[in-house]
Amino acid sequence: MNDTVKLHPSVDNGITPADPAFDGATLLCHCEENPVVVAIHEQCQHNHLCGCTKCWKPAGALFSQVAVVPRASVHVIAHPEKLEILDRKAVIRRHACTGCGVHLFGRIEQKDHPFHGLDFIHPELSHHGGWAPPTFAAFVSSIIEAGVDPGRMPVIRERLRQLGLEPYDCLSPTLMDAIATHVAKARGEQAA
Repeated sequence: MNDTVKLHPSVDNGITPADPAFDGATLLCHCEENPVVVAIHEQCQHNHLCGCTKCWKPAGALFSQVAVVPRASVHVIAHPEKLEILDRKAVIRRHACTGCGVHLFGRIEQKDHPFHGLDFIHPELSHHGGWAPPTFAAFVSSIIEAGVDPGRMPVIRERLRQLGLEPYDCLSPTLMDAIATHVAKARGEQAA
């Protein structure tokens, strides 16, 4: 067992199960004064650790934690004036606080994208427990692009598996199947 590898603060000491009665909470940026507050009105889905270099990560974390919720469940309730879209050309338009740099949510505006209608959130920005826990790790090899020594990858993948987070260098098979189904339907092909 290699529990000394630190991946993300929300999983380093084990994974907490979801609260079956959880029905939403708020996310807060890291500003001490006038934080941006985003209300999420339901449980998140497809929570996972992400190794990509675009997602916001807490200081010292190898991975970000990302989940999705329906767009209609996301409402900025305090200090929307502090939010800025980081890259308007990106598929996922990440809305970050101009004060502390924390990403509060990401939104896909392309109506033909398989994940249009879902917003990407960072559940660890909530002070409330009960969120659905991460269930896999995506884009694991991308942490090398962020400066991780490639020689550390076997022990990092071992630690992910130890926590029950299967490592992938894409999304989980369930999400990859959803993307392929969307593409097949858009082309007019029947998905078997």
